[in-house]
Amino acid sequence: MLHDPLADAISAIRNAEKAGKRECTISKNSKLIREVLTRLQEAGYLEKFEVVDTARGGKIKATLSGKINDCKVILPRFFVKKDEYVQWEKQFLPASGVGILLVSTSKGLVSHKNVRGKLGGSLVAYVY
Repeated sequence: MLHDPLADAISAIRNAEKAGKRECTISKNSKLIREVLTRLQEAGYLEKFEVVDTARGGKIKATLSGKINDCKVILPRFFVKKDEYVQWEKQFLPASGVGILLVSTSKGLVSHKNVRGKLGGSLVAYVY
């Protein structure tokens, strides 16, 4: 696709997970992609990731944990008020308490579980 680097990164992870691979190489490297991978690692969906420096800005090698059923980028990036997370959980996640919505807030990129009732923000991606 090459128009949305975050969507390309999430697609690479999803495709590697569905193929049963343990490692995934992401060709783009940006601060947003690294933040998303950090949140996935904190939630247990990735074991680890590392940035491999190349002459073109670097690649990311991620080690998968085998727990991802589906993950996608949310476009357009809908704005969510602090009391509207339940509505978006019903739309993007299979059940209550399963998976996470990644939200870009004024405090940075966080999981919806950490900011429910406290902050609003823009939806970035979901994973379950």
